[in-house]
Amino acid sequence: MDVIEAISERKSIRGFKPDPVPKALLKEILETATRAPSALNSQPWEFAVITGSILDQIRAANIEKLNSGAPMSPDHVSALWPKESRYRERQVDLAKRIFSLMNIAREDREKRNAWQERGFRFFEAPVAIIVMADQVLTESAPLLDIGLVVENICLTAVAHGLGTCIEDQGIFYPEVIRNLADIPETKRLIISIAMGYPDTEFAANQLKTPREPVDQMTTWVGFS
Repeated sequence: MDVIEAISERKSIRGFKPDPVPKALLKEILETATRAPSALNSQPWEFAVITGSILDQIRAANIEKLNSGAPMSPDHVSALWPKESRYRERQVDLAKRIFSLMNIAREDREKRNAWQERGFRFFEAPVAIIVMADQVLTESAPLLDIGLVVENICLTAVAHGLGTCIEDQGIFYPEVIRNLADIPETKRLIISIAMGYPDTEFAANQLKTPREPVDQMTTWVGFS
């Protein structure tokens, strides 16, 4: 699979088979992904790769906090879109598409809550990769570099027959991750990636989101 094909094939996977992913394969994916460029080769990314009983404990603790109404205090806020904006419109459109595939009615609060919980459980993926940066760095400085390595992880996963979903719900309660995965306070949790073998029968996995035409987002300068 070449890089163009991997980019075209990649999509967010929200339903996974329970099959474990070998550690050697995960290491190979990270070794490939960390060839990503970074400012002055600073390589500001760090990872915690979590599976098995520890991941199950994190899932359970996340849901306990969510259902108890515990305040969320993520280290990094990644998805706040102004209500009256095209960005919010795209977010709402995504939710409508997913709920349609999953047969979740707008007024069905029970199903909507159950869907929300899936994100806090890393969509039941057998692996969660927590992407971190050291607290000695400013919050914004490593974000471009981390975005590049996250994309590389997802593309490399596709080449190995794996699916991913980049998501922040799993780290909305960073204290859960720190306590159960033994991550020190000196690390800022930036984003998480759910990873595993895609369940092709899972309805939401049929979704491939649309993209805006390039000409609507591009200013061409100096071309005849």
